[in-house]
Amino acid sequence: MPELPDILLYLHALRPRVVGHRIERVRLASPFLLRSTNPPLSTVEGKAIVALHRLGKRIVFELEGELFIILHLMIAGRLRWKEAGVRIPGKVGLFALDFSHGTLLLTEAGTKRQASLFLVSGRAAFQEHDPGGIDVLEVDVETFARALRRDNHTLKRALTDPHLFSGIGNAYSDEILHAARLSPFKQTGALSEVELRRLYAAARATLTHWIERLREETGDMFPEKVTAFRTGMAVHGRYREACPDCGSPVQRIVYAANEANYCPNCQTGGRLLADRALSRLLREDWPKTLEELERRRRG
Repeated sequence: MPELPDILLYLHALRPRVVGHRIERVRLASPFLLRSTNPPLSTVEGKAIVALHRLGKRIVFELEGELFIILHLMIAGRLRWKEAGVRIPGKVGLFALDFSHGTLLLTEAGTKRQASLFLVSGRAAFQEHDPGGIDVLEVDVETFARALRRDNHTLKRALTDPHLFSGIGNAYSDEILHAARLSPFKQTGALSEVELRRLYAAARATLTHWIERLREETGDMFPEKVTAFRTGMAVHGRYREACPDCGSPVQRIVYAANEANYCPNCQTGGRLLADRALSRLLREDWPKTLEELERRRRG
């Protein structure tokens, strides 16, 4: 799922292409995408886009007359900038905004249709779609601490909660926790003051690094390879590969539709974390250290 650095990259690429331009036509290829009916989607035709916004992981097009197109890409939704009037691709195409100088396409890979689009009128309706999480790059450490300690959860769960933090998901939470040298399963209530400040600094540094890196790599082009798995990440998507800091094999925990990637040596004092399903299955046989895990694999 595109997260804060990816959404900002899209906004960076979209602003010079669509802000100040009028929507000539809107084309909806999948009725499952549209989640609102009032006002009708055709209302946007002829309206100029006056600004772009980010609401968590949502992209918002503000049109004249206080109309707002709110787009949530979910896991597999991606934006494409193509020549004006291009055909919407049959299998993956969902939606198109046509301008005189180009067309913005929304595609979604796979068979599940999770991406969503709302058209709302008025700022009050627009704000109702805001999950309410704070932007780590815009708050001080005290505000960060209050959000983190609002409830006692694991660090992984807290960082990815959109009601607590804006735009951080599975991928960048892994990278932040690795940079902070903290276990994804450490409880927020158990954080020391030193650890909390280290986590705050790691979150800001990690997000800033990737925002700048993605912009530098993309330049003036429209981003075509928005992915949760990027070359240069320390642990996310690098299961059993070497940690760039210590060389130990990266481990992962899979739970529900999510996963946590971590380095035992850097983050958990060499201890392996067990997901609930495997722990119940293996009980005392669950390997506790990397050395024990490697012995079992060799055996």
